[in-house]
Amino acid sequence: MAREQNQRGGGRGRREETPEFADRLVAINRVSKTVKGGKRFGFAALVVVGDQKGRVGFGKGKAKEVPEAIRKATEQAKRQMIRVPLREGRTLHHDVNGRHGAGRVVMRTAPTGTGIIAGGPMRAVFEMLGVQDVVSKSIGSSNPYNMIRATINGLTQEASPRSVAQRRGKKVADILPKREDAPQESAQVAEEA
Repeated sequence: MAREQNQRGGGRGRREETPEFADRLVAINRVSKTVKGGKRFGFAALVVVGDQKGRVGFGKGKAKEVPEAIRKATEQAKRQMIRVPLREGRTLHHDVNGRHGAGRVVMRTAPTGTGIIAGGPMRAVFEMLGVQDVVSKSIGSSNPYNMIRATINGLTQEASPRSVAQRRGKKVADILPKREDAPQESAQVAEEA
């Protein structure tokens, strides 16, 4: 009886967890194996999963049928999620480069209203992460697997001012650059209006 309660309780927790994640199918690859009677087809799926609030992960799955491959990829992506600090919940804190194999990506912070300027697989990662403004460029491999791994590699290097201050034993105000010109600009705007 105790075992039944654990199984039921575990299932309930899993069902509640699933809706908070959005997933995006990035690539699907059909591969064939030639055998005595003809060809056997298999499918490989690449999926990006995120909560659109700063967590993202990717996974790949292989199976004889497409839905099964997507399901396996989604499960793997949920297990491999990383948390990325975002500035104001919309953009990156600082510019960052990512690498994986021949894949190289450059990601830059952007002002409000810029939108997601990214191609293909990188766009899927940013949308699932919840970034609204970013400028990025893929330099090198256009293979979606390498592009996503390079993007995730760059995002793991992202650090918030709070985490840097904590690591150095300082206050956040000591680390951020002083903005002395900000009050003057707002005064000029008020005079012009």
